[in-house]
Amino acid sequence: MTTTDISLSSARGRWIVAATVLGSALAMLDATVVNIALPAIGRDLGSGVTGLQWTVSGYTLTLASLILLGGSLGDRLGRRRVFVWGTVWFAAASVLCGLAPSIEVLIAARLLQGIGAALLTPGSLALISASIKAEDRGAAIGLWSGLGGVASAIGPLLGGWLVDAVGWRSVFLINVPLAVVVVWVAAKHVPESRDPHASGRLDVPGAVTVAAALGLLTYGLIESHVLPLVLGIAAVALFVVIERRSHEPLVPPSLFASRVFLAANLVTFAVYAALGGVFFLLVLQLQFAVGYSPIAAGVATLPITALMLALSARAGRIAGRIGPRVPMTVGPLLSALGLLLMLRIGPGSTYVTDVLPAVLVFGLGLSALVAPLTGAVLGAVSTDRAGIASGVNNAVARTSQLLAVAALPALAGIAGSDYSAPEVFSDGFHTAMLLCAGLLVIGSVIAAVLIRGTGQDASNCPPHCDIGSPPMAPRSKDQD
Repeated sequence: MTTTDISLSSARGRWIVAATVLGSALAMLDATVVNIALPAIGRDLGSGVTGLQWTVSGYTLTLASLILLGGSLGDRLGRRRVFVWGTVWFAAASVLCGLAPSIEVLIAARLLQGIGAALLTPGSLALISASIKAEDRGAAIGLWSGLGGVASAIGPLLGGWLVDAVGWRSVFLINVPLAVVVVWVAAKHVPESRDPHASGRLDVPGAVTVAAALGLLTYGLIESHVLPLVLGIAAVALFVVIERRSHEPLVPPSLFASRVFLAANLVTFAVYAALGGVFFLLVLQLQFAVGYSPIAAGVATLPITALMLALSARAGRIAGRIGPRVPMTVGPLLSALGLLLMLRIGPGSTYVTDVLPAVLVFGLGLSALVAPLTGAVLGAVSTDRAGIASGVNNAVARTSQLLAVAALPALAGIAGSDYSAPEVFSDGFHTAMLLCAGLLVIGSVIAAVLIRGTGQDASNCPPHCDIGSPPMAPRSKDQD
């Protein structure tokens, strides 16, 4: 790994952390503020529930499909270069989102925005690891994590305020000045780095196949068509074949020889599918059925982030001592209990008696789960493979969220303009929460049966996890 051994205490070291925090905050804020803006988008552009699903899923689709390829490009072409390319791309797509005259144009722009996020996201931690000297690296990652948590915490509040005060288009346009700052800081202060061991070959067939598979599955689930689902499943099978035969696979099959790694990713798939559904539908329920304003809906979910910021690092340290099995078993069950409490949220609900207890219990469960889950993923592989392992886990989490947002509304009976009928939408929301609770229970059972070992300390893992985002941003293969 190319490193310039820059001290974190130096001005340049602080600039490097600032650039990576601001860059990752672009994608992080987008995941929270756009959900808050969905009702306003639906009203202004005349979109039904399906259009809102595609507004969320279009971004996640290209991000999940290309995030591992983005990391590989950074290793080969230069991490700073690809990070800057992604930031500029993301900003340009954000402008298209903010100016979109129709829901169709907005969805197309969101697809483009996800490509930019897939380029900039992998470079965030990789730039820190390639630039900051070894003895300061843990502190730098902790600082990146903490400041990222602040960005995640203010996301719902900022999104709600922007929608109320300026309008939903500002949620996208605010990315432009942030991107300008990121590009300036990165160009001036962040050194370039590459992986000297990376070959010139990219797993383009694998990337194309997984993108086609996820696109077909998402389309089939949202539009309720069987043929795309069948073709998507076939494309997934083809992707497995390609990865087994590739010399430079995006997803090395040998990783899954570890039972703990396989189990941790199965837990990730179940748990993050539930999170994707909850955070897509909860802010809609609060606005459509309970009557909250966008800013009130954003504030209502802040206790979840606050609990994760306060408790996740402690949960990681505990898991480092006793192993991840217990917290990965108890955490999902506690979160499932929080979702059962959300069955009380509906027309006429009050915040203190109905909403707050549910989000507190749900947040406690996530706080117990997320850092130990990250520790299990990283502890299941050798140190030199930690970067690709966390990247694969990131992609698994994004994929499960994508499929959950695509599938849950139809499974719960939410369709068309149901958001204009509070009682109807509320019934669908309650069904969806039961389904999500079931996914969390499945994740708990998998952890209880398959997770073994003592794990490793995850106290430096990002506690915020973008709420509905994966445990860690993907890192380069040689990061550790």
